[in-house]
Amino acid sequence: MTVVGLNFNKIVVEREGMPKGKISVTNNIQVKAVEKTDMAVGKVKQNALRFEFEFTAKYEPKIANILLTGTTTYFDAPEKIDELEKAWKKDKKLPKEIMTPVLNHILTKCNIEALLLSREVNLPPPMQLPTVQIK
Repeated sequence: MTVVGLNFNKIVVEREGMPKGKISVTNNIQVKAVEKTDMAVGKVKQNALRFEFEFTAKYEPKIANILLTGTTTYFDAPEKIDELEKAWKKDKKLPKEIMTPVLNHILTKCNIEALLLSREVNLPPPMQLPTVQIK
């Protein structure tokens, strides 16, 4: 099982007001669709699942939003891919051992992109960054 690549299809950052006072940021990831696809790995075709996702960062009070949509790919054995595709079509759910690495991969890439975008429009970072505390 391997999660590879991540492509953004849409990147939107909107600043609606000036940041002042206490600001909170809520991040969210949603998997919008999962579909089976055939990928060429060298000369070999391999079954994979393509995950379509949406990442949002909402700044409160309502001063900004960041929206990222895109896809990432998950490789596994052909029978496992078929089983996962059927499970998604039936319940729109996948096992935790599959979703955890997929969501972590998406979250890592999206957090980095959102951090860069927030800097471009003079917003506070959308996540807590490490700080030094001298004792």
